[in-house]
Amino acid sequence: MSSSHRHSQPRILLVKLSSFGDVLHALPFLEALRVAYPRAHITWLAEAAYAPLLAGHPALNEVWIAPRLRPAEFWSGANPAACRRLVQQLRARPFDLVVDVQGLLKSAVWVALAKSPRKVGYDRTRELSYLALTERVKPFDPEAHAVWRYLNLAQYLGAPPTLPRFRLGLGEAVDISALIPGKADRPLAVLHPGARWVSKLWPPASWASLSEWLHGQGFQVAVTGSAADRELAAGLVRQSQAPLLNLAGATSLAQLAAILRKTRLAVTTDTGAMHLAAALGTPVAALFGPTAPWRTGPFGSGHQVVRLGLSCSPCFKRQCLAPRCLTDLTPEMIEAACEKILSVRPIS
Repeated sequence: MSSSHRHSQPRILLVKLSSFGDVLHALPFLEALRVAYPRAHITWLAEAAYAPLLAGHPALNEVWIAPRLRPAEFWSGANPAACRRLVQQLRARPFDLVVDVQGLLKSAVWVALAKSPRKVGYDRTRELSYLALTERVKPFDPEAHAVWRYLNLAQYLGAPPTLPRFRLGLGEAVDISALIPGKADRPLAVLHPGARWVSKLWPPASWASLSEWLHGQGFQVAVTGSAADRELAAGLVRQSQAPLLNLAGATSLAQLAAILRKTRLAVTTDTGAMHLAAALGTPVAALFGPTAPWRTGPFGSGHQVVRLGLSCSPCFKRQCLAPRCLTDLTPEMIEAACEKILSVRPIS
């Protein structure tokens, strides 16, 4: 983008549709781009489930909603009304710059439909999505953390080198008193046992044992999760001898963020709640098995990653007949990670 555009009001579209953690990882990219183009009108295209993370963000001008479609549905006419509305938006308002931050077919479709002389993203991305670009950036180190990969793209677009900054669009004034009864004598610990991949799950009995240990350490323990995690959370609660708050399926995204802001310690699988806690500055003990923490672990300092480092890990498989990388993790290993966090930031 020319220097004259930087001092005028260029229109920029960021296409990052999903998922929970990926959207959070891209927030420092947004901040860096805002520094480079302080007068730009920046629009973010995201799926509805993740729009609350962005709505009202101080570095954004607006959020557009993309229908959630699987690649096979693009040509089947699924959700035609929502698709038609978005196509009309994209065609009616030209952009000076479109950035594909996602690098998948589902983002490339909208990038291709947008009107812009400059469509930028990484080269050789998955599903041939780079074919929609007019300008392809040399691929970044695939083993580097996603946050650095996005910031590298921002620097290509003219942003100065900067430390990652995480701000959320979620409002801070969210009342969670009905969800978390006040107990001044007990700090809050959150357990988040769910994950979209079955291979990322830790046995409920192990979670129950950990919850008992945390309660014994003086914590008030809450279990969080999506509506899909209710059965998993209920099994954990049934097996635990500790009094637990079961909040699975009972919180909005804004409420979950408010709870994590209040949390002294979070223990999670490799999932969106882990990234949200890290973005909020809450220390996390994260359980990793089939995925790589150096790529997508909790970003920042003060966290602990627990993994066995088996020869087959990371395999990036969503299902596994013998997921030893997680089932062989013992509660004592997680307790040790929690103790390391607490040694730096004691309860009292």
